[in-house]
Amino acid sequence: MPIEPSLVSSLTWFAHIARHRSFTKAATEMEITRAALSQHLKALEERLEVRLLHRTTRNMSLTEEGQQLLDVLLPALTAIERAVEELGEVHAEPSGVIRMNSSRIASRLLLEPHMGEFLKRYPKLRLELIMDDGFSNLVANGLDAGIRLGESLEEHMVAVPITPPLEMAIVGSPAYFQQHGVPESPSDLIRHNCLAYRFTSSGTIDHWTFASPDGQERKLVFEPHGNAVFNDDDSMLRAALQGVGLIRHIDLCVREHLESGALVRVLAPWCRPFPGFFLYVPSRAQMPAKIRAMMDFLVERREHLALSQSRHVAAEDRRVRKRHGSRRKP
Repeated sequence: MPIEPSLVSSLTWFAHIARHRSFTKAATEMEITRAALSQHLKALEERLEVRLLHRTTRNMSLTEEGQQLLDVLLPALTAIERAVEELGEVHAEPSGVIRMNSSRIASRLLLEPHMGEFLKRYPKLRLELIMDDGFSNLVANGLDAGIRLGESLEEHMVAVPITPPLEMAIVGSPAYFQQHGVPESPSDLIRHNCLAYRFTSSGTIDHWTFASPDGQERKLVFEPHGNAVFNDDDSMLRAALQGVGLIRHIDLCVREHLESGALVRVLAPWCRPFPGFFLYVPSRAQMPAKIRAMMDFLVERREHLALSQSRHVAAEDRRVRKRHGSRRKP
């Protein structure tokens, strides 16, 4: 049976009175006289044929029926208020603070290079970055969003990809390979100085995982035992550039060094693509305009990354063919 429109307004008045436990406070908030508010409540009680409030000159309390009605009304009215706010934000300029959790590598790769462009586009936004290599509970820590690799996300999380699929790359300097040779398979790594990365959150060493290129889905796991261990990817990368040893890093992070020739990639057929970075949020329902703006911006950047990645792959293929061709010359 459809509810009468006039009853909806009366129920709303009651919810405001019950929420404040005061006619005066509710009347002030709703910019209506106390007497008019009292008449609305009286009319509702007569309509429902039940007493909703106990009232004296000093105190006010809910009756059992009033509490039962309020328990149903508050969630419904809150949902309506949020929906109206969301609709109002569709054309509103995003504003406020975005508290975002991110690993250091994701921040350096995806946020810091484009922060100026993002904040210039949305001048009323303020970004607060919390660096944490462990997985963070957004709701419990009062955060608006986070960035993590897809393999780290749980199935129930609301997340969107903000990079194309990525690969882990084994790289070293030309000088290193000239001195120590080039590994042809993961088993050759035991004879190389493989630099290790230690996760700050767990304290464990990052193992190097490989998948056989013959299509038999064989996996090989290698634990690096080089002469240096890092918990910062930039420090690890600088060591590789100096020719200290081999490192395992996300291909996107070493792309510019591969293109310049400062680093050379090996064992590429043994490294399979995996889901890249995702932006994850507590809920898709009633998403604030500021979070929608951040999501749309990072998805836009993903398209640029995908285009750049395809160009890099094509250029790398040309370099490989050129190297192989030069080896066949007499």
